Amino acid sequence: MENKDERYLNITLKNDEDDKSGLSLSFASIIRNLKRFFVIWVVAAIVSGLISFIYSTISYNTNKEPLTALISFTYPGVEKGHDPAGNTFDVNSVKSPVVIEAALSKLGRPLGELESIRQNITFEGIIPSDVIDRMSAYKSIYESGSGSALSAAESMLETSYYPTQYKVIFDYSSTNFDSSEAVQILNTTLECYRYNFIEKYGYNKALGNAATAINYKEYDYAEAVDVFSSTLDTLKTYVNQMAKDDSIRFRSNTTGYTFTDLSEALETIQSINLDVISSYINVNNVTKDKESLSTYYKYRINALQRTKNVYEEQLSVISDSIDNYQKDTVVMMTGTDGNNATMTQSSQEYDNLINKRIDTQTALSSTKQKIKYYQDRTDAIKDKPAATSAQMEKVDEDLKALNEKINKIIDDINVTANEYYESVAFKNAYNILVPASSSVTGAISDVLKHTILPFAIFEAIVFVIYISAAFIRALITENRSHFNGTEVKKIKSNEVSDKNSNNKESKK
Repeated sequence: MENKDERYLNITLKNDEDDKSGLSLSFASIIRNLKRFFVIWVVAAIVSGLISFIYSTISYNTNKEPLTALISFTYPGVEKGHDPAGNTFDVNSVKSPVVIEAALSKLGRPLGELESIRQNITFEGIIPSDVIDRMSAYKSIYESGSGSALSAAESMLETSYYPTQYKVIFDYSSTNFDSSEAVQILNTTLECYRYNFIEKYGYNKALGNAATAINYKEYDYAEAVDVFSSTLDTLKTYVNQMAKDDSIRFRSNTTGYTFTDLSEALETIQSINLDVISSYINVNNVTKDKESLSTYYKYRINALQRTKNVYEEQLSVISDSIDNYQKDTVVMMTGTDGNNATMTQSSQEYDNLINKRIDTQTALSSTKQKIKYYQDRTDAIKDKPAATSAQMEKVDEDLKALNEKINKIIDDINVTANEYYESVAFKNAYNILVPASSSVTGAISDVLKHTILPFAIFEAIVFVIYISAAFIRALITENRSHFNGTEVKKIKSNEVSDKNSNNKESKK
């Protein structure tokens, strides 16, 4: 009996030691607890998602993302950094005060917002990848230290690129604009620059404004004729240049005129309307002040004499240059006998000299004619009596009608030139490739983009808590029964020990 009890005690102790050696955990238990906490996890995931969305929305509205748009320039010279007039191009002209003021006026917003808008618009030039690769290649050759390093360095110095596309960035976070207002302001500013671009590099409105700003009534009749003649000459020069540049013979849909039509209309006004008035003034000696007009004619003769001398000197220099100009010699291979034919051909510079001589001769002839005209007018003033009041009234009416015709044709030139630049010359010179986004879905998309990171963080935390809770619950559940069984075995072992002790004492 004693031996049997001892064997039971040993086995129990052994089992007790095995029970203390580790903790048990089954996969099935984990699955059961995952199911148990599944609903709680789903609710927590939804709540955390809402919290992350609210947080991102508040953060997005507090820290406003800059708006971006994309614009491009396409006209001769832009790749060299020039504007259409040949001057250095500055992309910051897109946000000039004149442009932003026009945009604010169009939107009906206060002009006090102008400076805050201008300061928060920036530009980033976009350089194509092939240009970057070419520059990188030059740099690589240069840094290699090879024999071609010098030529590579020279190529690098000669290689420059001026962007033709720009990213427009409007950081409105420091302003009081909401996203829709900021989008509207940026896009309207870019649109207004289109009109500013055409006005700046297209038809010279200052030319027409200067012509119409002259008050012919402030001059004597003969002087008024000279003012009108000068205005018509200037307009003809401009229109003739436009006709020369117009290779498609553009016809305005509004006025119905081509630039050639406008040039002929100007010529008609000058050769018929103006000459008729001038002849009437000369024949009838119509003047407001005979002595003052005589002094004016003498001044004009002296000024024209100086101009004639300048043209004569220029013509002499140009003629000498043409006579001494060495034409380009071209050797033509004619066979294998060594006898080659040669020929000379004119170059562009030679052609330019010829054109300059023609222009100078034309200007000189015109100046001589004007001198002869003013000399005849001076003699007529001395020999003829002054005109009557009726004759003066007739000239006043004729000059008024002439002034209206000139103003009308200036308007036609303005409209035709603007339409030409908008639809032909500058049709693709400036383009808004990608306007700033103004859609509600775009704003929601931006918010969702900002929600992704905090949403992932919140959901990851909830998921880790969910897995950990199921794991710990399964561990506790399984090992609680294990620990309880160990306590029972300990009690039984204590009872056996007490019984053995009592038996030993009774034997004694």
